[in-house]
Amino acid sequence: MNLENPPLQGITLYSHADDFRSHWVRFVLTEKQIKHNLIIVDEDDEDLASLNPYNQLPMLIENDLKLFHTAIISEYIDDRYRQNKLYADAPAPRAEQRQYIWRFEQDWLKLADIMLRHPDTLNVDAQRKAQKQLRDTLVSLTPLFQHFPYFMSENFTILDCMLAPIFIRLKQMGIELPKQQCRPILLYCQRIFNRPSFLKSMTLQEKNRFQEFLAKE
Repeated sequence: MNLENPPLQGITLYSHADDFRSHWVRFVLTEKQIKHNLIIVDEDDEDLASLNPYNQLPMLIENDLKLFHTAIISEYIDDRYRQNKLYADAPAPRAEQRQYIWRFEQDWLKLADIMLRHPDTLNVDAQRKAQKQLRDTLVSLTPLFQHFPYFMSENFTILDCMLAPIFIRLKQMGIELPKQQCRPILLYCQRIFNRPSFLKSMTLQEKNRFQEFLAKE
């Protein structure tokens, strides 16, 4: 695929067809109802390297701006397009959101990377260790999902956009949460997965893979 000449008007998002980081940004865009040019591409596409020194997805281009770190992309979108705000405006809660994003990146996303590796590069011992670590962490953090409809908030935020693509991939990672003990998390997942913007954010490949978790259209 030739990526050298992306559309010049509006946002162009280069996205993997089934990847939680790409899904996170697609969810942000659909939640905020932002029209965008979506280009599905593989990370090993040779043309991607000409646009992105890290050869990674997702990547956002708007005019002369190129962004290729998921948290930076999502914050830029929310600042650039003010409707349906996902980040807090006040400094303290915004800093807290950023800190949660950093913690999830360090503690959860890195584990997900281990578990979702291609079978040819999968380290089975590392996978089992990551499965136990993430499962135990989620079980211990279940109370955080008990008192609010969204993650520690009455309102839908950027943290929900980040968590949903991870949670819908738990079974794919080989993680099954105990139903009774983790009921608040499972109810949280049901609320988010049934959100129209979440369904709209998914590629056909993701809808086929995760159809058991989605509301019937």
